[in-house]
Amino acid sequence: MIKVMIAPVTPFQQNCSLVWCSETMEGTAVDPGGDFDMLKQAIAEQGIKITKVLLTHGHVDHASAAGTMAEHYGVEIEGPHKDDLFLIEALPESGRKYNFPAYKPFVPDRWLEQGDTVALGNLTLDVVHCPGHTPGHVVFVNKPAKIAFVGDVLFRGSIGRTDFPRGNHDQLLQSIRQRLWPLGDDVSFVPGHGQTSTFGWERKTNPFVADLLFEDEQTPVGS
Repeated sequence: MIKVMIAPVTPFQQNCSLVWCSETMEGTAVDPGGDFDMLKQAIAEQGIKITKVLLTHGHVDHASAAGTMAEHYGVEIEGPHKDDLFLIEALPESGRKYNFPAYKPFVPDRWLEQGDTVALGNLTLDVVHCPGHTPGHVVFVNKPAKIAFVGDVLFRGSIGRTDFPRGNHDQLLQSIRQRLWPLGDDVSFVPGHGQTSTFGWERKTNPFVADLLFEDEQTPVGS
């Protein structure tokens, strides 16, 4: 059974998700962007055995403490997709720009692709490549529990910014509608910032990707 604890970190209040298997207690931190000491304490209090670090994308508020965490627990970093390498390489500079503590530089041990899976004890997370916010952004989905960790692709009532380097608004909309919606309206998701929601609620109400905004796409030519 999957267990999830959301721990907002950094001045950006980024949702780092501690995710673990209740049967084996093997787990991960999805997007440990900072505040490592606080995360370390929460991990110890929950009794989680960290077996890997997962990243949805390479922005500093999501990835800054990944190297420190991986070194501390002696584990590998998996994700994001290799197209975010330029962001991983720029983390020290980004950290200085936003006054983040100096964490250990790293290169992910495993780049993830569309259709890959990640194992956590008896749990399996499916990898969905969702470019747009960044070119290498991935989403992690546990289908049995109907929960997704979507980073900065989708938020409650909003979507990710696309004005950063190599962001692409049309690509982001396509990623959400073609790769997330088919997973099911009843899938709950943890965004990179703010409140959780469901894909179904966003399909009805989100002012950027609600189905009503795209009705013309479903209309046959000439009708």
